Amino acid sequence: MLSSPVAAALARRNVHYGWAVVGVTFLTMLVSAGAVGAPGVLLLPLQREFGWSTADISVALAIRLLLFGLMGPFAAALINRYGVKRMVLSSLTLVSGGLLLSLAMREVWQLILLWGFVVGFGTGLTAMVLGATVATRWFSRRRGLVVGLLTASSATGQLVFMPLLSMLTEQMGWRVALALLCGLLWVAALAVLALMRDRPSDLGLAAYGEEGAATAPPPPAGSVVAAALGALRDASRTRVFWVLFATFFICGASTNGLIQTHLIPLCVDFGVPEVRAAGLLALMGVFDFVGTVASGWLSDRYDNRWLLFWYYGLRGLSLLFLPYSDFTLYGLSLFAVFYGLDWIATVPPTVRLTAERFGRERANLVFGWVFAGHQIGAACAAFGAGYARSTLDSYLPAFFIAGLLCLGAALLVPTLGRAPAAKPAPAT
Repeated sequence: MLSSPVAAALARRNVHYGWAVVGVTFLTMLVSAGAVGAPGVLLLPLQREFGWSTADISVALAIRLLLFGLMGPFAAALINRYGVKRMVLSSLTLVSGGLLLSLAMREVWQLILLWGFVVGFGTGLTAMVLGATVATRWFSRRRGLVVGLLTASSATGQLVFMPLLSMLTEQMGWRVALALLCGLLWVAALAVLALMRDRPSDLGLAAYGEEGAATAPPPPAGSVVAAALGALRDASRTRVFWVLFATFFICGASTNGLIQTHLIPLCVDFGVPEVRAAGLLALMGVFDFVGTVASGWLSDRYDNRWLLFWYYGLRGLSLLFLPYSDFTLYGLSLFAVFYGLDWIATVPPTVRLTAERFGRERANLVFGWVFAGHQIGAACAAFGAGYARSTLDSYLPAFFIAGLLCLGAALLVPTLGRAPAAKPAPAT
C-alpha cells in the first residue's frame, strides 16, 4: 500500500513515483547549478569593487570546484547512510548560508572561506552523485534517459540564471543577484521536504521497469569514510576506473573549470559585453539540454565507449576553433552551438559504464571518485586559466591545452574492453 497521497494519486494515473523524485531532483540540481555558475558572472564585478586580481578570485573558485568533486564519494556514502532527503536539505542550507554571509564580505580571505570552502562543501554534499543515486535506485529501465535529464538540469540552470544574474548585477549590483539565488535555494528545499523519498521501498514500490515491491538493503556497515575509501580501494585495482577517472578529469578541465568560470572574462578581453557573453552561456545551455538528454537516450541503446569518443573529440575541436572565431557574433554563436551540444553529454555514458562495471549498489560510490577526478580537473583549469591571464595577459593558451586534452581523452576511451556478458540465471 502506498504511504504517500502523492504517490497514490500518481499510481491512479499509472505514473511511477520515481518521476516525481526526478522532478524534485531536477529542481534541486537546477538551482544548485545557479550557485555553482554564479562566480562566472560575478568575477568582473568583484574585481571592479574590491580590486582583487583574477588569480586571487580564481583561488576561491578552484577550492570550490575541488571540494565539489572531492566530497563526491563521501557524499555518496553519506547518502547511503543517512538518506537522500537529509543530505540534500543539508546541502541547500549550507550553500544558501554561505552565499548570504558573502553579501557582507570585504576581504579576499572571506571570499575564499565562503565561496571556496562553505559553498564548495555544501554543493559537494550532493554534487553529481545525487543524479546518479536517484537514477540507479529508482529506475531499471530508462536509467540513461533519467541521468541525461538530471545532468541537463545544470545546463538549464545556466539557461535560466546566467543571463538573469548578469542583468541584475549590471542594473542592481551583485548582492541583489545573490539574494535572489538564495531565495530560490529555499524554494528547492521546501520541494525536497515535501516530495523527496530515499528509495522505492519507502513507498512499497519496485524500481521503474521492475516487478514486485523492492526491499531496502541493510544499512551499510562501517563508517562513512570506510565505505568511501573501500570503494576507492577496490575500484582503483581496475584499469576501467583509471580510464574513467582520467577522461573525467579532462571533462572537468574543459567545462566547469574553463568555460563556465572564464568564458565571460575571455569575451570581455576581445570587446564582447558581459551581458552578451552571459547570453552565450545561456545559448550553450539550450543546446546542452538537448544534447545531454539525447545522450541519455543514446546511452540506453549504443556502445557508451564510442559515444564518449565522439563527445570528447568534438569538444576538443570546438575549443581549438574558438580562438579563430574572431569573437564575432557569428563565430561565437557557432562555437556555442557546437560546444553546447556535448558540454556535459559525457555524464550519462560515464554513469552507465560505472554502473555496468561496478554494480548498482556501489555505482554512486565509485562514480563519486570518478567525479572527484572531474572536479580536480576543473580546479586545475580554473586556477591555471586565471594564472595564465594574470601572467601572460591571455586566456588563449589554456583553451588550446584544453582542446588538445579532449582529443587525447577521445583516443583513450575506446581502449576500454567491452563489459563482460551477464551470466545466465541457473535453471530451476
